[in-house]
Amino acid sequence: MAGDTSEAGRVEWFAERFEALVGNVTSFIRGKDDVVRKAVLCLCSEGHLLIEDVPGVGKTSLARALSSSFEGSMRRIQFTPDLLPSDVLGVQVYDTARGEFTFHPGAVFANIVIGDEINRASPKTQSALLECMEERQVTVDGVPYAVPRPFIVLATLNPLGDGGTYALPQAQVDRFQMRVTMGYPGHEAERDVLISRASGETPEHLQPVLSAADLVQMIEIASRVVYAAPAVVDYVVTLVSATRTMSELVLGVSPRGAVGLLMVARAQAASQGRAFVTAQDVKAAAPAVLAHRMVLQPDAELQGHTADELVRTLLASIPVPQQRVEA
Repeated sequence: MAGDTSEAGRVEWFAERFEALVGNVTSFIRGKDDVVRKAVLCLCSEGHLLIEDVPGVGKTSLARALSSSFEGSMRRIQFTPDLLPSDVLGVQVYDTARGEFTFHPGAVFANIVIGDEINRASPKTQSALLECMEERQVTVDGVPYAVPRPFIVLATLNPLGDGGTYALPQAQVDRFQMRVTMGYPGHEAERDVLISRASGETPEHLQPVLSAADLVQMIEIASRVVYAAPAVVDYVVTLVSATRTMSELVLGVSPRGAVGLLMVARAQAASQGRAFVTAQDVKAAAPAVLAHRMVLQPDAELQGHTADELVRTLLASIPVPQQRVEA
């Protein structure tokens, strides 16, 4: 990062790069600015993103637009029932010329991995991602291999019950930092989509606005430069702890979810040019970070409750810290 290396200068640089990335993606993904901003926040907090919705609303287009806006390496995996774990992770192959086994890396060895329709693969193949999503490495035949940094999985997910889908293991769901839903576009946005597609416009036409080094720098700024006061940290812990005692839930939010919430709140603050986190940053990040980690009781589902609704209720019922939170 060139220029002003002071704390304020670094955060200002973060906000500029953030807006450039958002602007680049929204030039193709029309009418979904809020979804795009959440997706970019997820990247800037070095988290994995789950994009869930019905087929045909632009889930894969969003993932492709994000990856095309980035100069790092990208691999796409089309998850199908016959996909094997070795296709994802890689395999040891015997080299007859050298008389030894050599490792052939799988599709996860990239900065951005697009997992398209991730819940169409078998649970065994889905589980192949568990280690690399958490530890940024894969182990094949007892040998660990590090994936490049940054390493981010952008996965699209069709609703459970759609033909040929499998439920994701909760251990994998919890590894996704954020979940967003696309929703149907508005009239003007859908008209723009039709016009752009008729002209042959695709996500690959987008020009990269961020390098791998830039993204790593943004991740470091959000995690190390942006300050979270003890009152804000306590607020995060209070929110997450409260989900574990809600009668509507079988499973509340894990400590990993608390870490993710604070990381995204830091990125949210930096995106607005601030070097400190407020309770409002936490509240803005909470629905996309917490809801997918909450498992409802069957009775609660029958009564029409949703995880998103419960997060909103939680945010309304827990007082925000009143003291100053600036560094």
